[in-house]
Amino acid sequence: MTTTAERGAARAIQRITATAFGPYQSAIVRIGFGTTWLVFLLVELPHRHQLYGPAGPWSWDMGRELVANNNAFTSLLWSDSSLWFETVYGLSIVASLLLILGWRTRAVSALFMFGVLSLQNRSIFVGDGGDNVVHLMAIYLVLTRCAQVWSLDARRAARAVPGASSRDRVGPLLWAVLGVGLVVGTLLNETGPFVLVLLWALWAAQGLWWLVCRYAPRSEPRVLLDVLANAVHNGALVLIMAEVCLIYATAGWYKIQGSRWQDGTALYYPLELDYFTPWPALSGILADSALLVLVLTYGTVIVQVAFPFTLFNRRVKNVLLVAMILEHAGIAVLLGLPIFSLSMIAADAVFLPTAFLVWLGARAARARDRLLSRKPAPGQPEGEPGEVPRTLVG
Repeated sequence: MTTTAERGAARAIQRITATAFGPYQSAIVRIGFGTTWLVFLLVELPHRHQLYGPAGPWSWDMGRELVANNNAFTSLLWSDSSLWFETVYGLSIVASLLLILGWRTRAVSALFMFGVLSLQNRSIFVGDGGDNVVHLMAIYLVLTRCAQVWSLDARRAARAVPGASSRDRVGPLLWAVLGVGLVVGTLLNETGPFVLVLLWALWAAQGLWWLVCRYAPRSEPRVLLDVLANAVHNGALVLIMAEVCLIYATAGWYKIQGSRWQDGTALYYPLELDYFTPWPALSGILADSALLVLVLTYGTVIVQVAFPFTLFNRRVKNVLLVAMILEHAGIAVLLGLPIFSLSMIAADAVFLPTAFLVWLGARAARARDRLLSRKPAPGQPEGEPGEVPRTLVG
């Protein structure tokens, strides 16, 4: 029995360390949260100074006092300069876009986390539940290998000649620039040290990875680094799944305790608030139907409470997953909370079936190729179709 148990444990460890699970799931989560944060930053661009800037109602001195008590990390308290604020905000936009594209994803995911934490912790009172989800997922994403597919990194790796030495110059240059930035940030930092320690660890690990891949690509240290990266990735992916389950379980069980959820009228009240009715006519039609309000109220509770218990039944899980995605789409339209809904849909995407994601990627690749094939090559007449090489997504 001991031998059988040991063999089972050895097979489990081998599987966990030999493969980075969920390449498509981690990629769709990366794209989803990059898109969510990018949309938020662009939508709030005219109001950025009121939300997070030094001229906002939550002043720079008040922010320093708050951070001194909660020890949260934010680079916006390193300086009260408007130029520094604009730099951090602009860097967050660029990092979100590059995260979606999957360019130098390990470094860009760290910059993405840096921007999310810097802005959100500068003024925590303007956030909601969706911001909390983005906050947590930004930290988890830096630990994942989320660029295995559907990324510029994956395309560059696919084009590399097997066994050839790396001639990458952009990577070392980016690594050196970020190292200088970390030194300056460490000297200026007066907030919580955890994020800086994490950033330094990522910076050192990435440098070690490049050195080993450059000078000893087939050595045991290279294999060891790959094993560690897979183990960390798989652990972070489990954390993301557990976080989503915890969010829904907590929300569902708290709703059960509310009297308005118990009598089936909870959905009626936000539909009657001007702040949550971007489409008053549509909200009025829904609120006027007592049966529909009852079904949607009870359905919301049932789906949220039941979802964590259905993970071991693929068919039921997929049905509830579709129901939750539709629920958040409805919240975005009916209650005017698109950023919250986008963040929750991006988190839900970690449970999407691989077959569906592969199909979705293939359809996206075909649509891209059709779009590019309509454009004439440089120097060709407008009427002749240009030859465009077909490339795989990721």
